[in-house]
Amino acid sequence: MSTYFLFIGTTELMLIAGIALLLFGGKKLPEMMRGMGRGISEFKKGAKEVTEPFEEVKKDIDDVIKE
Repeated sequence: MSTYFLFIGTTELMLIAGIALLLFGGKKLPEMMRGMGRGISEFKKGAKEVTEPFEEVKKDIDDVIKE
């Protein structure tokens, strides 16, 4: 039984992680992953800021339709 992440199996993920460890080293890899996590977090915040006004409009439209 293997887990799939974006159609990549466990073996492939382990191979990619091993190659990344060899290329960047044990000290640099956690720092890179931390930066990637922060980038994803900022992206989610930005996406939420963009979609909030549309959610309010949708709520108002739903209220009008119910009446």
